Amino acid sequence: MRRTTVLGSAGTLIAGTLIAGAIAAPIANADGGHAAATAASSSAAREAAREAAKNAAAAAGTAIAAARAAKQGVDWRDCPADWALEKPIQCGWVKVPLDYTKPLGKQIEIAVDRIGSTGTKGERQGSLVYNPGGPGGSGLAFPRRVVTNNAIWADAAKAYDFVGFDPRGVGHSAPISCVDPQEFVKAPKADPVPDSEADKRAQRKLAAEYAAGCKERSGEMLPHMTTPNTARDLDVVRAALGDKKLNYVGVSYGTYLGAVYGTLFPTHVRRMVVDSVVNPSKEKIWYQANLDQDIAFETRFQDWLTWVAKNDAAFHLGDTEAKVAEQWETLRAAAKKAPLGGVVGPAELLDVFTSAPYYDSAWVSTATLWSKYVAGDTQPLIDAGSPDLSDTAGNAKSENGNAVYTAVECTDAKWPADWKTWDRDTTRIHRDHPFLTWSNTWMNLPCATWGVKQQTPVEVKTGKGLPPVLITQSTRDAATPYAGAVELHQRFKGSRLITEKDAGSHGITNLVNPCINDRVKAYLLTGALDSADVTCAPHATPKP
Repeated sequence: MRRTTVLGSAGTLIAGTLIAGAIAAPIANADGGHAAATAASSSAAREAAREAAKNAAAAAGTAIAAARAAKQGVDWRDCPADWALEKPIQCGWVKVPLDYTKPLGKQIEIAVDRIGSTGTKGERQGSLVYNPGGPGGSGLAFPRRVVTNNAIWADAAKAYDFVGFDPRGVGHSAPISCVDPQEFVKAPKADPVPDSEADKRAQRKLAAEYAAGCKERSGEMLPHMTTPNTARDLDVVRAALGDKKLNYVGVSYGTYLGAVYGTLFPTHVRRMVVDSVVNPSKEKIWYQANLDQDIAFETRFQDWLTWVAKNDAAFHLGDTEAKVAEQWETLRAAAKKAPLGGVVGPAELLDVFTSAPYYDSAWVSTATLWSKYVAGDTQPLIDAGSPDLSDTAGNAKSENGNAVYTAVECTDAKWPADWKTWDRDTTRIHRDHPFLTWSNTWMNLPCATWGVKQQTPVEVKTGKGLPPVLITQSTRDAATPYAGAVELHQRFKGSRLITEKDAGSHGITNLVNPCINDRVKAYLLTGALDSADVTCAPHATPKP
């Protein structure tokens, strides 16, 4: 799961009130209550029947589209110059239905790229398709792991063509938009942490305007911007590649895409690696998953502050976690009082500093920017947090990524429409986990006023024919908490879980840790899995 700043025990009491009301209700109302319950049950049954019929139609539509794609294949050519993909990487497009219940209706094109396997003809095992996460991330950079000689993936590259793609709505695949990109990146934005009800009303207004902008600019696409549809696209891409079964690596949101694909198309999976796992429970997608993320980010942020304190000789930001945390609050307060360089307020600071709890690879660079600022060299941090209005292509990419993130999460599942629910939950979690919580709320709040029907998430489960899936996860991951990997492991029978203990970087299959790397390689090359789950020591801690 990715996030970008967009622009922020009551349950027991309610339950008690309902129970008291039921006890006090006159017996004469019992039949009326029974009738209401029966009507509600009947309505739910009708909705379930409609959902089942729609899914059956979409499954039939996918089969039609996949058969067509298998016949047409991909017209591989040199990539367009502005895609920044060097030879011998090749690019092409695969046509898919906008609406899988209407497979002969409007088509959109999915951008794909590949680099051929580096081994012998006898070593080749087909294509390996990659999704980096999001929703909203592009996978087109995946084949570059071959041209850049990424040692971790060198053996897998002998066996597989490395294939990337832009999911529907992303990049070169019928891209969507919710707001003018130049407006999207302008800074400074309001402090995500509200000081008053007026601040909350202002943020709610921005969120509603953003949702309206999505519908205005991309309304035709929005009802079809879902994870199940992206999974169907993935199956059509598989067919176009000429592969009878899919070999797949998914990271972050790509794990949820893989989980949904494995549920919808269990007999089409050959090998699947899912890394840093979104909790696939229907109850978690997506509102609760974001609340869980708020808590996990706080934990990992504290891990980083502790590391900065241990390396005080390099950064001079305090020799205890408490002192470093105080420096963070001081910096944040200064940016709130007067945005750094006139543009970097608390929201922009958060965008810079969120990299550290996401990725260990950002620990040194983020601490260095901070250290320089405190020492008087303020420009590097200001530059890091400031938008570049001259980078129109980069700004369009950023806006597009956020639009897809919003569209998929808002359309995938039902979100609370009642602001009181959001306010209650955010206030409660922010009290002990203030680093990200309000920012995450404002980012997701467009889902409260979403302009298209919100759907029911897939019940992720093991279907007949699903082969063993390999799951990798660090225990202190901020973006996708560890419980998600355990949940998917339980749902995908026969899967194996590799746990990187006492680590928290997001996306661990591309980090150097032989305990993980060797097992992923063996699985991709031979299908081999350990007889039981494995716990690995953490990868090396960054050094200043």
